[in-house]
Amino acid sequence: MDKIRNPFSPGAGAPPPELAGRDGVLEQAAVLFGRVLKKRPEKSLIMTGLRGVGKTVLLNEMERMALQAGYRTIFIEASEQKPLVVLLVSQLRSLLYELDRIAGAGNKVRRGLAVLKSFVGGIKVFFGDVELGLDIEPEKGSADSGDLEADLPSLFIAVGEAAEERQCAVAIFIDEIQYFSSGELNALIMAMHKMQQRQLPLVLVGAGLPILPGLAGNAKSYAERLFSFPDIGPLQEEDAAKALQDPVRAEGVAFEPAALQEIYRMTKGYPYFLQEWGYQAWNQSESSPITLHLVQETTKPVVIRLDENFFRVRFDRLTDGEKKYLRAMAELGQGPYHTTDISGMLGVESSTALSPVRSKLIKKGMIYSPSHGLLNFTVPLFDEFMRRAIPDLGTL
Repeated sequence: MDKIRNPFSPGAGAPPPELAGRDGVLEQAAVLFGRVLKKRPEKSLIMTGLRGVGKTVLLNEMERMALQAGYRTIFIEASEQKPLVVLLVSQLRSLLYELDRIAGAGNKVRRGLAVLKSFVGGIKVFFGDVELGLDIEPEKGSADSGDLEADLPSLFIAVGEAAEERQCAVAIFIDEIQYFSSGELNALIMAMHKMQQRQLPLVLVGAGLPILPGLAGNAKSYAERLFSFPDIGPLQEEDAAKALQDPVRAEGVAFEPAALQEIYRMTKGYPYFLQEWGYQAWNQSESSPITLHLVQETTKPVVIRLDENFFRVRFDRLTDGEKKYLRAMAELGQGPYHTTDISGMLGVESSTALSPVRSKLIKKGMIYSPSHGLLNFTVPLFDEFMRRAIPDLGTL
């Protein structure tokens, strides 16, 4: 079949042709945006889930929804290399200048720019050797203490008041929130607490790994009252079939029911893998319908492609000790895994001795703890990959 017409799009954050099975969380976002515009309190939204479930796709769709509702938006991706303030300040500067161009009386926007200038000076944010420039005098005494947990709430208040003056709202979208330090996460939660207390039109929509609710709760006990934490998991079989069948049907093609069942069995409903199997099955098929036999023949090249492009980039970041720990997890079968079982697999009497390597793997976003004493992979099907990459645990 014509590869140019292939409707599937495997890739990080690439929008699928059919966003199936996510109506509930999208409705939750629509309610948030609508209620805040009407000055009615509503919890901000932080989605959690494993890699490859489509969190970034949902963030992008929610940003589109917010823009359609009249919001001004900021979209940033948290990073281990860049602190929160560096990611925020340039975008807030652009946002405030955009608000300044909206017709209407008042000086809240100019004050917002002045507070941002004070914030930059207090935190001492630099890009190389050049300080982020703002052609305005700072507002001394506002957000300039150098303490992020004190200054970020003051800055958000100034931005929220500027948006309120211009009769609009602001939505800040943040991907990979788990990479923020505890101090940054604490400051962000405190800032959003101020937004809710003052009913200012600024909301946060974020996404990250399943450890996020625990991190937020540890940072501030009231986080659960500020945010909803919808869990984004694999698709149910009916939704997975829809995500595959509807896009090809629009091109005059179909999957055999048995082919859809086989893809679901192989992917376990994870959206990224569904896109990969659909993409390769289309390219390998000569005509409609796409058959079970064709899907079975496609599985081997799909697995090779996933190993090289999806799994390997994470595997190559690991030390030998970290690889051994993950391979021991995989040896136990499908997770979650008890820490004592992992220790036993490695021949270590106490799981405490393995705490350093475990902590590093959690920090790297490779594993997480779904509950006390248990661990699991953050990447779906990574146990299968580890067994392929290292067939024998004893070789490590």
